[in-house]
Amino acid sequence: MSRMTDAKLTLKQQAFVRAYIETGNACEAYRRAYNPRRMSAKAITVESTRLMQHPRVALAVQNMQRKLAERHAITVDSITEMLKEDRKLARELDMPAAAVAAAMGLAKLHGLIVEKRHNTNVNVDATQLSDAELEDIAAGRGEAFAAPAPGPALTH
Repeated sequence: MSRMTDAKLTLKQQAFVRAYIETGNACEAYRRAYNPRRMSAKAITVESTRLMQHPRVALAVQNMQRKLAERHAITVDSITEMLKEDRKLARELDMPAAAVAAAMGLAKLHGLIVEKRHNTNVNVDATQLSDAELEDIAAGRGEAFAAPAPGPALTH
């Protein structure tokens, strides 16, 4: 992260961003950055989702992903070429499953196939909830928070 971005984030937020870039998993990144020993898995999910939606954190994640992609020269075009080569080789070697896998990779990469995911994340400021409310959510009794908030799904 740049010094300018670092100055806008707390030390724990910086650690969260680095852990998220490393793992690709917001819940795991939260566990590494915040060490939430007494929090339930549901509470960690709520907090990690909230953190991923924080404007400065989201921007830091995007910037770091962009910089890593640039550093490694990974682009949609380069991945497309790799998958085309893999598909061609698989066909030459009479490996239809590998050829289909490469074709599916191309289709997903270019947005022709989109995996549907149900967003079960709830847009709740967990810092405003009591311990009892957090326990209810963790136990699946948080009906007041059952309706998912509109917006994009996050993978955890």
